[in-house]
Amino acid sequence: MGRRRPGSGEKLDFASLGRTLRLLAKFYPVMFPAVVFCILFSSAASAVPALFTQRVISIIKDYYPTQNWAAALPEIWANVRVLVVLYVLSLVSILLYTQLNAVMTQGFLSKLRKTMFSGMQDLPIAYFDQNRHGDIMSHYTNDIDTLRELVSQVIPAVLRSGSIVLVVFVIMVWYSLPLTAIVLVGVIVMMLISGKLGGGSAKYFISNQRAVAATEGYVQEMMAGQKVVKVFSHEAAAQVRFDELNEAQFENAFRAHAYANMLGPIIMNVGNLLYVLIAAVGGAYLLAGLPNPSLSGMALDVSILVAFLNMVKQFTGNINQLTQQVNNLVMSMAGARRVFELMDAEPEQDQGYVTLVNAEIAPDGTITESETRTGKWAWKHPHGDGTLTYTALRGDVRLLGVDFSYVEDKPVLHDVSVYAEPGQKVAFVGATGAGKTTITNLINRFYDIDDGKIRYDGININKIKKKDLRRSLGLVLQETNLFTGTLMENIRYGNLNATDDQCREAARLVGADSFITRLPDGYDTLLTNNGANLSQGQRQLIAIARAAVADPPCLILDEATSSIDTRTEAIVNRGMDQLMKGRTVFVIAHRLSTVRNADVIMVLDHGRIIERGNHEKLLAEEGVYYRLYTGAFELE
Repeated sequence: MGRRRPGSGEKLDFASLGRTLRLLAKFYPVMFPAVVFCILFSSAASAVPALFTQRVISIIKDYYPTQNWAAALPEIWANVRVLVVLYVLSLVSILLYTQLNAVMTQGFLSKLRKTMFSGMQDLPIAYFDQNRHGDIMSHYTNDIDTLRELVSQVIPAVLRSGSIVLVVFVIMVWYSLPLTAIVLVGVIVMMLISGKLGGGSAKYFISNQRAVAATEGYVQEMMAGQKVVKVFSHEAAAQVRFDELNEAQFENAFRAHAYANMLGPIIMNVGNLLYVLIAAVGGAYLLAGLPNPSLSGMALDVSILVAFLNMVKQFTGNINQLTQQVNNLVMSMAGARRVFELMDAEPEQDQGYVTLVNAEIAPDGTITESETRTGKWAWKHPHGDGTLTYTALRGDVRLLGVDFSYVEDKPVLHDVSVYAEPGQKVAFVGATGAGKTTITNLINRFYDIDDGKIRYDGININKIKKKDLRRSLGLVLQETNLFTGTLMENIRYGNLNATDDQCREAARLVGADSFITRLPDGYDTLLTNNGANLSQGQRQLIAIARAAVADPPCLILDEATSSIDTRTEAIVNRGMDQLMKGRTVFVIAHRLSTVRNADVIMVLDHGRIIERGNHEKLLAEEGVYYRLYTGAFELE
């Protein structure tokens, strides 16, 4: 596959600009119109002085033959006073809109980040599996920054320059139609040049935005995987790949700015030529005494020509400002589009209506909903006829003939049936890619099955709201995830309502309390960078304690002890035995020693269950499990 040429196939996305403006108006229904009004007023006020310039020159010309300056001064000062008032009002408007715009810009970005993050919480796991984390991070950093520039600089600059251009054009038409026609020809030339060069820079600015995200994503991956890079001496190859991404970013940025940097000087010099042309044609008009069609009906004289030349300078200068903003506008739209892509990502679908509630269970088995925390839970099941039924949360999980594929026509599980009764420990054994973790992903409904059924306490899990389903499940992964904060806060992550004593008890239960109390700050030890100041085994113990404090009826351990040494594993297993009492437990493990005491062991191969039974039964059958246990066959 050939390398894609930077900037190829990109289009401007003005829809993103429109959406940004609508969001500004939505978030700030009063402040945004106020900012726009102040910008327009200050711009119009700065364009109107040309009228007063013409008026003052005309007064001087009228009184020059008589030299009666005493009569002329009151008229001149009357115009100057009006001009001063306009400038003062313009200054006040500028000060007001700069302050309001600063508040609005930062508030807008804050609300946008909040909206993005809130929406991201509702995205399915598949989204994060399919998009690089560094690329997602770029939405919050680089892309948001382009929107900051759009709101704080580009929009005000476009409004200001655009309104000045409009007001000055109206005044020029008022004074002289022939001279205005010449200006319009010059503007058409400017627009053609701007369209050619601006379009060239636009596609590269948009591509550069993607190139920046790709580079940031790669750097994030390399930072997270530095140990792997070094242990396999992959530095040179990593450098080569980074150089490729960096070169692509450079190429896009260089071409974008090459076009952009040509635009300003060319437009400015076209404006200078237009100024000279207007001066020459205007002078010829005066000398020849030609008629001056205009809305005002005034004949062309020196006062009008001087004012008109000033307006031409102002007109072309602001046209140049507008063209210069095209590049920033393109970059901002590219960033906005990426932000909106994240905001518009399809959220996780949830059609469930069965919820998890606190329950009171009477001796006769009658279940009622409780408004206070009882430590007992039940599924609240509304029916079509308006009635409610309550089912005690027990942890009875059954997979019935489940088929599943991550990618269409590439099945991962084939007709899988699993029966896990409350309190049972069910273990999955098999080679990498056999489908062990996939089964636990389906129980959590991180993904939905293609065929078959999964029932939880007799209820089809498609009917259970995902949030409530996951509240009833505890999950400990092979890869630990600890967050910046104290060690106590990381344990409490499993149950935000847990007390310090409950967190300590959970740590004691899994054998983590002994090493925690030996730390200088104990449970107040600050963890950063995913707990880099702890060993891998200690991080795993914290993750297990987090699941313990959640106190779920159903527990999933996905290679939970794989990163712990044999001695620590023995300590954890003793705690885990206590944790697993009365719970339904699913265990995925490569170490067969950790599944010997499982009630049911299931051996998977290419998405099918090929053996099932307890440890003694499977050994007696002398099948795959027997060969794995005796070392005659190894897991790949």
